[in-house]
Amino acid sequence: MALNAFVNVFRIAELRSRLIYTLMLLAVYRIGIFINTPGVDRAAMNAFMDAQRQSGGLFSLFNLFSGGALNQMSIFGLGIMPYVSASIIIQLLAVVVPSLERLQKEGAGGRQKINQYTRYGTIALSIVQGVGISRWLASLGRSDAGQSGFNQVVVPNDNVWFTFMTVISLTAGTAFIMWLGERITERGIGNGISLIIFAGIVSGLLPSGKTLLDLVQQEVVSMAAVAALLLFMVLVVGVVVYVERGMRRIPVQYAKRMAGRRMFAGQATYFPMKVNTSGVIPPIFAGALLSFPATLGTWFPFLQGIQRSIESSPWVYNGIFVLLIIFFSYFYTALTFRPDDVADNIKKQGGYIPGIRPGRQTADFIEGVLNRITFGGALYLAAICVIPSIISNMLGVNFTFGGTALLIVVGVALDTVQQIEGHLISRNYEGFAGPRGPRIRGRVRVAA
Repeated sequence: MALNAFVNVFRIAELRSRLIYTLMLLAVYRIGIFINTPGVDRAAMNAFMDAQRQSGGLFSLFNLFSGGALNQMSIFGLGIMPYVSASIIIQLLAVVVPSLERLQKEGAGGRQKINQYTRYGTIALSIVQGVGISRWLASLGRSDAGQSGFNQVVVPNDNVWFTFMTVISLTAGTAFIMWLGERITERGIGNGISLIIFAGIVSGLLPSGKTLLDLVQQEVVSMAAVAALLLFMVLVVGVVVYVERGMRRIPVQYAKRMAGRRMFAGQATYFPMKVNTSGVIPPIFAGALLSFPATLGTWFPFLQGIQRSIESSPWVYNGIFVLLIIFFSYFYTALTFRPDDVADNIKKQGGYIPGIRPGRQTADFIEGVLNRITFGGALYLAAICVIPSIISNMLGVNFTFGGTALLIVVGVALDTVQQIEGHLISRNYEGFAGPRGPRIRGRVRVAA
């Protein structure tokens, strides 16, 4: 049954070309990971990242989202995080700037203009972060401040030319990744930005597994601890799939109505509200915000103290991470889901929620339901992102494929499978689960 479903995917010419196009662009992205930034000693950078990997924290998170590019200081070292940060800034400005708010309501033309502003913001942030990273690289091995005694020089020749080339290389790399993501979204399958993050995370799974196997062979970690961790991760995957497909159904009743000379009978339906409306965006936004002190520490020395405080204890780091996830869950849901607009659309179509008056009361009811399920969804996101790393520390197993990575991988996989299944069903093919199986319901698609 499953084999027939995959065979059907390649029977559709358009779907086959989209899949091949997506895989080719992802392959181009992975090849670019191995192109080094000019002037950086790759061996010394690998040694520094190996030392930092033991402590986890921000460097491990950056390296995770960049697909290992930071590990060898690739031209893709910034990854897609400047784009995510620019998206946060634009969406924050849209709340307080009337002109941006009007653009959001103008449909496709307005969204295109906002995307253009986001691209400009991405380039500006890449330049700022590129300067910060160039100064940070130059300090490695020349100063022991905050580097745990690391004494290998990462940049042998530190000069103005190195700073200029680093900024240009990293900015061009981020712009190219952004272009790849947009092309995948437009001509491929799935959300391009999410798939690029997905590809970067999955590429680190085999090296992490090899590291675990080496630790077991060296008897540093027991086989029972590794088995317990893997069993727990499988359980987490099941929980993620279950919650991501969960929704609250609000009943909606439509009265009889006339359309021309035809009478349409009233019908009862429901309005679905997903438990995790914001998807994988809150963990990504939280990770981007945590990167600001490390990036701006070059110009503002007091931020270096904040960075050291965040990295001083896993409990401090995880506590801040949880609070940011909860905040961005509410924030992003408020930006993307408008109860007033939903209530107005239901009213215009002649519908109503049983027991609730149309209009303002309907909007208040939907907002109350949304706040309750968002709170549950935020706690679920925080638990999934933090608990696996805590369990890993308790078992003494250093496994970089943690809760945030797992959440992103499963969520993006559900989105992509849902789109593929939509193509199959629209052409009278069975879905992945067969003719009697359930339809795949992924999360609401949102741009990263």
